Amino acid sequence: MQSETGKGMALEARHISFRYRKQKDWILKDVSLTVEPGERVGLTGPSGCGKSTLAKILAGYEEPLEGEVLLDGSLLPKKGYCPVQMIYQHPEQAVNPRWRMEKILCEGWIPDEKLLEDMGIEREWLRRWPSELSGGELQRFCIARVLGPRTRFLICDEISTMLDVITQAQIWQKVLELARKQRLGMLVVTHNMALAEKVCTRILSIHDCSLTSINGGIAG
Repeated sequence: MQSETGKGMALEARHISFRYRKQKDWILKDVSLTVEPGERVGLTGPSGCGKSTLAKILAGYEEPLEGEVLLDGSLLPKKGYCPVQMIYQHPEQAVNPRWRMEKILCEGWIPDEKLLEDMGIEREWLRRWPSELSGGELQRFCIARVLGPRTRFLICDEISTMLDVITQAQIWQKVLELARKQRLGMLVVTHNMALAEKVCTRILSIHDCSLTSINGGIAG
């Protein structure tokens, strides 16, 4: 399906509904959204409203009970490298603690020296275990490993919440720089409205299982 702006194909959630099977209440009900290449969509809302659930559905980590997620009009691939990649809030939960960082980094593709430099990753860190790195250092690895040449969309779920202010600023600067360079579409999940207004081109709020548009965000 062609995107509305005609600039290329999009990542689409169509009429997504989700609830855990042992619960009666819906977390998401008939939710639809589109993220286009180069677009940065903010997703805000209170804790427990379904932001992270929708993020996992868009990245293919959760299956909706109703609706579908499409990339270029087709379902997300079940095998191989997925063009939709997710960055988690807690990087230690996204890596294998029994692997050294070099193996973790190169799991899906082999980043070049320029990317490691851009992300502030030191060569000596490659020999370390995840437990030997700080949260900010580990998150830099998690971001670098999803920026492969086949990645087209990033799902960023509160990726800087657990970091200090200086590290937050450094990481977002690099993520946005690389996203613009590769023209990646992004869904930025955050409870921080100031952050959403600073980095996103448009902002959505999730409330009572549905989405509403919020004025704000930067242009371009």
